[in-house]
Amino acid sequence: MGLGAKPILDIMAGVQHLAEVDAFIEPLKSIGYEFVPHKEFPERRFFRKGQWRAGTHHLHIYSFGSEQWKNQLSFRDYLRSHPDVRKQYQQLKMSLAEKHPADIVGYTKAKAPFILNDMESAKGG
Repeated sequence: MGLGAKPILDIMAGVQHLAEVDAFIEPLKSIGYEFVPHKEFPERRFFRKGQWRAGTHHLHIYSFGSEQWKNQLSFRDYLRSHPDVRKQYQQLKMSLAEKHPADIVGYTKAKAPFILNDMESAKGG
């Protein structure tokens, strides 16, 4: 897509019910994934592979077809079809990475207004 990013593989998976994810914690742990609860994102389950602040994989699990699932795909598709917005987003990410080099929560929160605004645009709002 031509968007700069951290050297981390982001994976999104869907389940029928988020409660199902509890059964995945131990099997994923056995292959190097750590479950990281985020109360800020109650509709997502997050797993990280690799050392803290030096992870190699992020696994994001949502309820398949949920609003959050659809939002993730809509934002991706919007960036794919709007190169000017994709460039703005990349510039924002680079700026925030410099501003929040060791604060992933701060980095993520600082990106949120841009993402929310463009998700509204993607929906035609």
